[in-house]
Amino acid sequence: MSRAFGIAVCLVAVWAAQAAPSWSAEDLKVLPPSLDGTAPKEMMHAYLMRLAREALDRRAAEYEKLKTPEQLAAYQTRLRQFFVEQLGGFPKRTPLEPRVVDRIARDGYRVEKVIYQSQLRHYVTAALYLPDAKPPYPGVLVPCGHSDNGKAMDPYQRASILLARNGMAALCYDPIDQGERFQLLDEKGVPRARGTMAHCLAGVGSILLGRNTATYRVWDGIRSLDYLESRPDIDPKRLGCTGNSGGGTLTAYLMALDPRIQAAAPSCYLTTFRRLLETIGPQDAEQNIHAQIAFGMDHTDYVLMRAPRPTLLCCATHDYFDITGVWDTFRQAKRFYARLGYPERVDLVETDEKHGFSTQLRVGATRWMRRWLLNADDAITEPETKILTDREIQCTPRGQVMLLDGARSVYDLNRELEAQCAEARKRRWTDKGPAATLDEVRRIAGIRRLADLPEPKCEKTGTVRRQGYRIDKLVLRPEPGIWLPALAFVPDRPAGPATLYLHAAGKQADAAPGGPIEQIVRQGQIVLAVDLRGLGETQGGKDTGYAKFLGPEWTDGFLAYLLDKSYLGMRAEDILVSARFLAGYETDKPRPVHLVSIGLTGPAALHAASLEPAVFATVTLRRCVASWAEVVRTPMAKNQFINAVHGALRVYDLPDLAATLHGKLTVVEPFDATDQPKP
Repeated sequence: MSRAFGIAVCLVAVWAAQAAPSWSAEDLKVLPPSLDGTAPKEMMHAYLMRLAREALDRRAAEYEKLKTPEQLAAYQTRLRQFFVEQLGGFPKRTPLEPRVVDRIARDGYRVEKVIYQSQLRHYVTAALYLPDAKPPYPGVLVPCGHSDNGKAMDPYQRASILLARNGMAALCYDPIDQGERFQLLDEKGVPRARGTMAHCLAGVGSILLGRNTATYRVWDGIRSLDYLESRPDIDPKRLGCTGNSGGGTLTAYLMALDPRIQAAAPSCYLTTFRRLLETIGPQDAEQNIHAQIAFGMDHTDYVLMRAPRPTLLCCATHDYFDITGVWDTFRQAKRFYARLGYPERVDLVETDEKHGFSTQLRVGATRWMRRWLLNADDAITEPETKILTDREIQCTPRGQVMLLDGARSVYDLNRELEAQCAEARKRRWTDKGPAATLDEVRRIAGIRRLADLPEPKCEKTGTVRRQGYRIDKLVLRPEPGIWLPALAFVPDRPAGPATLYLHAAGKQADAAPGGPIEQIVRQGQIVLAVDLRGLGETQGGKDTGYAKFLGPEWTDGFLAYLLDKSYLGMRAEDILVSARFLAGYETDKPRPVHLVSIGLTGPAALHAASLEPAVFATVTLRRCVASWAEVVRTPMAKNQFINAVHGALRVYDLPDLAATLHGKLTVVEPFDATDQPKP
């Protein structure tokens, strides 16, 4: 049998150790209740978790090889370079244009309300808590966790006040989509999306541009350090950083990337990826850096990248960020610091509490900052204190930065980058030509050549008879851990070409008697309707949380993103394997294959066809998003995350691929980025 085409043969499947299901004659379900011990809807999660464990095992083995200072230094450099690359790099520094808009005197400290620009007209609102002491004093950055009111939230105020009362300035700033920095407002100035959901919305367009929501979050933090450094009353050589939850995430990122942070105390975030994935799973967009598990960058590495600068891990026994993972990270860090000769510079404080910046953790972080920034190793405590109201700590006149004249949101910044990329894309396709650019498309999307894809194993699980044709129930297995349920509609007298039929709602969506598939079969064509991985019978996830905009498979989507495996790329390979199989199904003479895709399978189908145009006679896309540039321009895009390819728009957009099909392509009912018909 040739690799490109051949007689496709199916073996009648016997599902080991399972009773045969009693399906009715018209039941089009293909898979059994268990796939090697995994429910079909859990197939993709089990597959990705196996890859994640293998990658994390490789990372653990690499860690054990680090022995000499030279090896350690090379490891740190490699990780930092990777980290910045995955964030898409950083913009050029622009003037901060800081303004102190109000000052409030308090007992033992004072507060300055500040507005500055992390990028041109991209405003940051912050509260700077200053000690009643002789300057210059150390400065500590306090990134907020995920709270609607940002810097006004009780524990962030108390942490900042405690630092100020103990001789250190504390700058607590609002993250995007929190406090005074909601990026999407309606006509009345009310936020349209909040917190982590809004971070995920920003993440979809950012991913397509080779950025991440974390890119904006990290840059805000770096520019906030710039602001601290610029003040004459703050010592730029004595800077620290501490934050909780989402602020712990940012503390971890910033302490790894910015060497100005001398002392760090991330709280209630760091664990290990192994325990994170085995418990609560991936979180919102900013907490998933592209390909980091595949590359070998675990949570521990945020600490290791900054060694031997002092780092305190603040954690809670009953946190949903798993405590056993925290101790594993701490042990790895302790060994690493010891190899450098500074074991005392990494420590851990654990409180018998749930998730949160509780008193013990605030005190622990402040004592750590005093030890390393003030050379004062004492047992300070936190007294009762009165915090400011949300209104009292407000910096902007109307409570939101996007109501300031000329303000630019992260969506505006993404749109500007996309416009620059569009010009670069035109030049690339003209200067390098389609063939070379398609090679780059293949690399970015992670789609192997058809010649390099193995022949799938095929199992036949049953047959349904209808008038004039039969339906063969098939399972294609393109690789270990993946089962693709399929229905082969075979006319009694097949003739001519065949059609590969893909539907985002599953292979059975158009399979009813008299339906669209039967109409093709009545023309004499064999039709193969396939559930691509994670669709139909193997679609997992829940229609809750981020699913409203990202789709039900968002958790596994982020897991794949961490593994450098785009869902689009994996599904495009499924399409190619299925098309090759169909071409030779029950024939010794390969037949032409038409490709029909309906709904969210469209982008994967377009990639498969443009990269392997000889495989398909024609391509029809129905209800497919028109372009990824439109996704970037649509802040509240829906169901686009699962098809997003990291950095794609730096090289190509969907219309570029469509243009390569030279008359083979028909587009019917194009959809917009909100998954609705275009007007």
